[in-house]
Amino acid sequence: MNSLNIVLVEPEIPQNTGNIARTCAVTGAALHLVRPLGFEIDSAKLHRAGLDYWDSLDIFYYDSLSDFFRKNPGCDFFCFSSKAKKCYTEVDYPSPVFLMFGKETKGLPESFISENLDRSVRIPMKPGQRCLNLSNAAAVAVYEVLRRRNFEDMLLSGSLSEGKK
Repeated sequence: MNSLNIVLVEPEIPQNTGNIARTCAVTGAALHLVRPLGFEIDSAKLHRAGLDYWDSLDIFYYDSLSDFFRKNPGCDFFCFSSKAKKCYTEVDYPSPVFLMFGKETKGLPESFISENLDRSVRIPMKPGQRCLNLSNAAAVAVYEVLRRRNFEDMLLSGSLSEGKK
């Protein structure tokens, strides 16, 4: 099992999913897609956004949110939602962890968020703004988890590795 997992619940825009797939590939995170998807998985836009990273990606498919939880019993997860009260920087992310994001137009189901308030976090934004782009939000979340883990699973280069012996 991957120590870092991104879960997209009913994603609608292939370019966002492709960008997130690329983020997963370069960070070692697994991508979990919960149907229905708003596009065909062989969509040219999806593959173009993910470029040539598809071969280095761990990807899993589920028929529904309940199917996801049935296949990942007891998993530690956090719901990212603009409706959450707690900031994403205020929690400790276990390993493994599943970072969950909803569809671009509606987010995660409100009933799911209300049932999991203790596991719901938000990315701060200016008042009156709706939300970040899905692929940007996923990247913010992934890199926060990696930063907290001191990028332990990453091959470090450049300034991060200088001075480490």
